[in-house]
Amino acid sequence: KEELRELREEPTDPQAQQEIINSIEEVYFSNDSFDIVKYELERLPPVLSLQELEEYRDKLKQQQAAVSKKVADLILEKQPAYVQELERVTSLQTGLQLAAVICTNGRRHLNIAKEGFTQTSLGLLANQRKRQLLIGLLKSLRTIKTLQRTDVRLSEMLEEEDYPGAIQLCLECQKAASTFKHYSCISELNSKLQDTLEQIEEQLDVALSKICKNFDIGHYTKVQQAYRLLGKTQTAMDQLHMHFTQAIHNTVFQVVLGYVELCAGNTDTKFQKLQYKDLCTHITSDSYIPCLADLCKALWEVMLSYYRTMQWHENHDPDEAAAVSSVSDGSNVIGTEENSFDRSYVKKKLEHGLSRIWQDVQLKVKTYLLGTDLSNFKYDDFIFVLDVISRLMQVGEEFCGSKSEVLQESIRKQSVNYFKTYHRTRLEELRMFLENETWELCPVKSSFSILQLHEFKFMEQSRSPSVSPSKQPASAISTTVTLFEQYCNGGNPFEIQADSKDDETEDVLASNG
Repeated sequence: KEELRELREEPTDPQAQQEIINSIEEVYFSNDSFDIVKYELERLPPVLSLQELEEYRDKLKQQQAAVSKKVADLILEKQPAYVQELERVTSLQTGLQLAAVICTNGRRHLNIAKEGFTQTSLGLLANQRKRQLLIGLLKSLRTIKTLQRTDVRLSEMLEEEDYPGAIQLCLECQKAASTFKHYSCISELNSKLQDTLEQIEEQLDVALSKICKNFDIGHYTKVQQAYRLLGKTQTAMDQLHMHFTQAIHNTVFQVVLGYVELCAGNTDTKFQKLQYKDLCTHITSDSYIPCLADLCKALWEVMLSYYRTMQWHENHDPDEAAAVSSVSDGSNVIGTEENSFDRSYVKKKLEHGLSRIWQDVQLKVKTYLLGTDLSNFKYDDFIFVLDVISRLMQVGEEFCGSKSEVLQESIRKQSVNYFKTYHRTRLEELRMFLENETWELCPVKSSFSILQLHEFKFMEQSRSPSVSPSKQPASAISTTVTLFEQYCNGGNPFEIQADSKDDETEDVLASNG
């Protein structure tokens, strides 16, 4: 060690020192686990020489001294940087200690704040938030409870025939149900509401069918409002025409069936299975005229209901169009166009339905007329049949402007058949009188008129309301009130027809004495 210290302290040439360091074998710089002693011992020659060993040892010492000096020089060179860095480390250590104290104090103060203020305040906020959530939940539960009880209220409204209110309530409930659809109990309720809405539509269709026989303005207004809420105005009009057609068929069938069963005098149900055409053939001569009168009365009620339905649309649709146009803007132009299209469709459908309804009436009455042979009827009875059919044709002309060709043809057939038989019978009767009776002038009063004779009574019918409009003067037509206007609010033209028949018979008997 002393020798190495001396060697390090000896002034040396830097270049020579660098050459000594460069002469060191590379193996000494390999890694820390290198065993230098073992390496040098293994390098010894087989035959040892003291002088060579001492020389080699001196060489190694020189190399060690050069390395040590180099290391000492580098340490001295880096000493200021080391001192500076050590100061920085010391300063950092002091800062970290201060930060630890600050963090400790901060945590202590935070714990105090948490216990004294934050925990209580946040607890209040959490409770308030929970309260708001529970209030919302309570509101939802009340709404669901109301939805669950809606079916009871809907049933009450249907019993009261408040169809618009029921549909409005059902649609609102469906909208509310869609809002709460995330609840499992609402899915079942939604399907139940849909079933209820379909049930309302079925009852609405039944209510619509009642219009055909007894038109009521309030009832029909509710039905139309209900269909408008459903957006099925056109469907309602199609259904209405189907109901009118069905009403005509059911009405005439029930009237004729009632008389047939009454005349049959038993409760046999075989007549109910017959077709209307076959049923008409079972009408007896005694019940033919009363049945015809009741048939026309019933058909008049159906046609009057149709007439009042058209009046309702003529009065209400323009008002509705004006109301819609007064509040229309750019946002509901499409809805206004749809309403206008619906009104146009309804108007055309009703106008087209006039001829269809009247055609059905004609066919039903024709079937009844031709179902019985009238050739054996009394003269007065046959004239009464002609008068009823004439009144019915007048109704048809006022109803849709029809000339009633079907009725004219059927009554013409019956008239030709009747008068052929009547003429043949009267000719035989006249022949008998001519061959067996003597003839003298009949004394009559000075006030006698040919119109007092039963055979010429028809000449007075020019003053009767049952005369066909085609045979009335033009001035009379312009001033005469139509049958639909006359009997719009009550009564039946065919009831007056029956009364006039009785009065006419009494007048004839009185005049003949």
